[in-house]
Amino acid sequence: MLMRTLCGLWLALALVHPRPVLAHGGLSMDKDMCKLTLGPYAMHFTGYQPEVTGANEFCEDIPRVGHTVIALDALDEALRDVPIDVRIVRDTGDESNLEAITVLHVPPKVYTSGTVTFDHRFEAPGKFVGLVSAGTAPGQHISRFPFSVAAGRSHLEPWLWAAAIIAGGVALYLFSERRRGQTV
Repeated sequence: MLMRTLCGLWLALALVHPRPVLAHGGLSMDKDMCKLTLGPYAMHFTGYQPEVTGANEFCEDIPRVGHTVIALDALDEALRDVPIDVRIVRDTGDESNLEAITVLHVPPKVYTSGTVTFDHRFEAPGKFVGLVSAGTAPGQHISRFPFSVAAGRSHLEPWLWAAAIIAGGVALYLFSERRRGQTV
């Protein structure tokens, strides 16, 4: 009887306990997945979709099509003195003609505040590449990061997790019943 009660409590707790949400996976800055490296320098990437995610930020794939705000924050003071250029291109596998595949271009500029912010409206889902360069010579220090727009998780994912937890609880219950039958 005790095993049934414990299994029931475990199952109930698993179904009602929300998964914790930690910005950037709770990683420390040295393992920050939102960090772009530009040669010896680093920038922190943050994205927002105010109409969709509200104040929630993301740093990898863009969850939906629509209005998107991107902020790049210099983690190194030296980046405040060099021009920074930002370009978003369609991921075609061939970057030999950047102008033809460019979706957004923020021309080189010195950002003394250390923050580069720009808006873009992604009209359709797809795969893209962000190119951020810093320095006086073209491409002196460059970061290239691929990302997707509206290619996120299925709306069925929460239900799949719930089904997996229920199946685990049922399996644990059946296992305990079987063991109890063997000891009698």
